Amino acid sequence: MERAFWLRAPGECEIRPAELPAPGPGDVVVRTLYSGVSRGTESLVFHGRVPPSQHATMRAPFQEGEFPGPVKYGYLNVGVVEAGPLTGRTVFCLYPHQTRYVVPASAVTPVPDAVPAARAILTGTVETAVNAVWDAAPHVGDRIAVVGAGMVGASVARVLAGFPAAHVQLVDVDESKAALAAALGVGFATPDAADGDLDLVVHASATDAGLARSLELLAPEGTVVELSWYGDRRVNVPLGEWFHSRRLTLRSSQVGTVSPARSGRKGYAERLAIAFELLADPAFDALVTRECRFDELPSVVPGLISDEPSALCLRVMYDST
Repeated sequence: MERAFWLRAPGECEIRPAELPAPGPGDVVVRTLYSGVSRGTESLVFHGRVPPSQHATMRAPFQEGEFPGPVKYGYLNVGVVEAGPLTGRTVFCLYPHQTRYVVPASAVTPVPDAVPAARAILTGTVETAVNAVWDAAPHVGDRIAVVGAGMVGASVARVLAGFPAAHVQLVDVDESKAALAAALGVGFATPDAADGDLDLVVHASATDAGLARSLELLAPEGTVVELSWYGDRRVNVPLGEWFHSRRLTLRSSQVGTVSPARSGRKGYAERLAIAFELLADPAFDALVTRECRFDELPSVVPGLISDEPSALCLRVMYDST
């Protein structure tokens, strides 16, 4: 009998037994090595803040149960195939926190040798960053800020750091994130000290204040790309002041929909391939700031998940690691 992590009700979690189905000819049996807690989305799920209108949209590929609970939720999983096609390969899958699982072979993606399994749990986050950068469409030499130094914001900052002659600054209220910015090869500032007159701001703090400051930092005709998802919380957006006179743009980005600029040529498989190529970079290790054993999840998660969106990744280790 395998084991899985469940949210019993908002704020209450537990480990339950999980019975595996018999694998079919096109299925794989995967033994989990690592999973990752996606702090932004899983925090909203943990607190029961997924609005009813978004229950279908927010459903994870292999979710069991329904919002607000009981629900088995998660989508950052790396394991080794024990049976079926790809036997012996390390794979990434959008599967919740569970010791073993059976899925169609088409649902897993082999992890390249250049990417350590422990880092590969960030694949879904870096894929989100890739789509966000496609939506942002930066130009050579742009002045850019990423507001919110959480998992997604930090990943976006690292991707943007590779643009020629771009000036990239990571902005967060937590001054200790300066060390993270240095590891990612970008500048750092608190919101009140951030550079202004920017061409582009990517907002990922999931706060009203962060979004307001993002708009304030723009030059005329500048763009804010909004990555934050607020769940059922209403957001106050300052669309007076400079918004109209500077002709600013506020654009949403969401990983479930490929940027229109790439949708004809870049599907899910292509995005994952790009994410894996980026994850060969050891700088992304800075996004993992805590580890725990699978059995510790029910005691660790309540104290770890909060409304603070700039928290970084929790890596969950299983008995086989």
